[in-house]
Amino acid sequence: MAYRNAETVIGLVLSAVWLVLLLLFWLLIPGEADMRVSGITRILTITGIVMPLALIWMAVGFAGAIRRLRDEAAELRGNLFLLQEMATKRPRPTNAEPVRTQPQPAPVPAARPAPPPARPARPATPPRQASLHFDAPEPVEIPAGILVNALNFPDDANDQETIAALRMALQDRDTARVLRAAQDVVTLLAAHDIYMDDLPPDPVPPAIWRRFAEGERGETARKIGGIGDEIALETVATLMRGDEIFRDTAHHFLRHFDQMLTREAPRLDDAQLTELADTRSARGFMLVGRAAGVFG
Repeated sequence: MAYRNAETVIGLVLSAVWLVLLLLFWLLIPGEADMRVSGITRILTITGIVMPLALIWMAVGFAGAIRRLRDEAAELRGNLFLLQEMATKRPRPTNAEPVRTQPQPAPVPAARPAPPPARPARPATPPRQASLHFDAPEPVEIPAGILVNALNFPDDANDQETIAALRMALQDRDTARVLRAAQDVVTLLAAHDIYMDDLPPDPVPPAIWRRFAEGERGETARKIGGIGDEIALETVATLMRGDEIFRDTAHHFLRHFDQMLTREAPRLDDAQLTELADTRSARGFMLVGRAAGVFG
């Protein structure tokens, strides 16, 4: 609406300037009282008066069309983000479907089990930092509940509440960076059959999260990495060692999620902080952080 008003105001101002110039022309230019005006002269005069006004309002119309195209492009980028994120989500099992559990390595007495081989990797979708742009010129404070929902990502296309929360959260520049980085990591992990829904972490008291957000490490940090799925951890560790794209994406995500915790933890109550710690983004942070040795 602001763009539209600006376009209209500019058009009105230019039109007014042109009409004032015409008025000054007729008042200041001397002319013969008995001058006969031919038909062709009258047509040229009317054309000279009307044509600039027509060009001004054509330019106003073009500016409005360009603005609408930009708005539609921004909406399309947002929809693309949602579609790509939902495409990487495995549907939650219904009553008729058994929940798939990750196989655990069998214990071997008096010997340390050999690290299980990484799952065969499907072709991974490359990170999309270059194709997704979340423009937010000024920081926006996102309500705590909206932030938690956005960090968990939508379950599917029918999860309208989380989709609305995600759209609102993307209005903030720093939050958008965290969501983009989390989506990249979740997408790459899904390509290796690692799904956040399969990795419930060990519960961590909110006080531990607060101390971690304040910069405390050591024993406190070790309690944060509460995901113990050996297959998932070994797969992520292998990717960190041998896949440069994944390693750079993972470090980018860890850095931005850590900064988000430092920024947001003080304003969250214990219940909200506990909910945030159980989101898909937080599970990805715990998994990748532990595999990368961030938690000791």
